[in-house]
Amino acid sequence: MFPPESDPGPDFVGLLNLTTDRAVPSARAEGAAGATLAGSTLASSVAHGTTVVALRDAEGVIMAGDRRATAGNIIAHHAMDKVFPADRYSAVAIAGTAGVAMEMVRLFQVQLEHYEKVEGSTLSLEGKANQLAQMVRSNLPMAMQGLAVVPLFAGYDTARGTGRIFNYDVTGGHYEDIDFQATGSGGRDARSTVKLGWRESLPRNEGLDLVIQALYDAADEDSATGGPDPVRGIYPIVAVVDASGYREIPEQEVAQRFTALIARKQAERVQ
Repeated sequence: MFPPESDPGPDFVGLLNLTTDRAVPSARAEGAAGATLAGSTLASSVAHGTTVVALRDAEGVIMAGDRRATAGNIIAHHAMDKVFPADRYSAVAIAGTAGVAMEMVRLFQVQLEHYEKVEGSTLSLEGKANQLAQMVRSNLPMAMQGLAVVPLFAGYDTARGTGRIFNYDVTGGHYEDIDFQATGSGGRDARSTVKLGWRESLPRNEGLDLVIQALYDAADEDSATGGPDPVRGIYPIVAVVDASGYREIPEQEVAQRFTALIARKQAERVQ
């Protein structure tokens, strides 16, 4: 129970700050100018996630991310997860400093669940995007030292009956993309591929093939982006969000689509 003047309401971070001795980190002026040599060295030694992509199709949204994490010029992880459910009708994908991004995603998931329990209703999709923007903004002092997180947020707007996509910058600014977006080190190449293949009311089957081709092309141009790895059985994570909610595409299906894509490219070379 809280007195009216200090009631945190549905704010989970505010609740933690009121009930624990250890405050949750928030945006502070100190350290914001910390683009020091030590910060740069730390940034190059921790794992970073790379390319994630999202597009709107006829049923909702498709989101995908490669599995590679790098630390400088070293491959830190071959099978990192970068696409997560935020709640039933939304998903978040991460690019940037892996450890900070994973913590941000977990806190974001809990925040949305806490809001729903306290208020008895879910946030609007725009409200969820705003909540994530506040978390990105709170990481700005670390971002100034090279430990940035740049997520991609997408979901199915149950009020409008359509998929929506939001991208972010390190200051917490968030912007809605009507059709598609990609971010991370291979984001430019992935975005170029999607731009060439996207069209209004894109069928789900074609949309899945398009995000897979986008990640393939990004891996072909960007060394930090991991392509399909049939030897280890590692393939990008692909998820969809529509009126039925969030669900991941089975890895076997993703592998089959990559196999078909490679076969098409081999046939094109022969011709």
